[in-house]
Amino acid sequence: QVQLVESGGGLVQPGGSLRLSCAFSESIFSINAVGWYRQAPGNQRELVAEITQITLGSTTNYADSVKGRFTISRDFAKNTVFLQMNFLQPEDTAVYYCNALRYGHRYWGQGTQVTVSS
Repeated sequence: QVQLVESGGGLVQPGGSLRLSCAFSESIFSINAVGWYRQAPGNQRELVAEITQITLGSTTNYADSVKGRFTISRDFAKNTVFLQMNFLQPEDTAVYYCNALRYGHRYWGQGTQVTVSS
């Protein structure tokens, strides 16, 4: 059972930045793909960014709404995947979840709240 713990959420003004972290309970060399999802009240959970083939050079994909503003990355030494979020807007307000795929099984973190407001 892989455990994921998100952190880094908070309150930020429009135009500000946050970096979310997803810490894994074991080496991310065993992880096939990691995605950051978000869910705003009344909305469905949506994929924001993902990194696949995580140990083979990696491929990243982004939702159109965050392209050019968000960057997903990984740190093998820290067993952590990050989501750098720049130029945040009120519509980015949501609970952000980390999801990992390993050998056909999906694992979720508990989520971290991001609120963008002046």
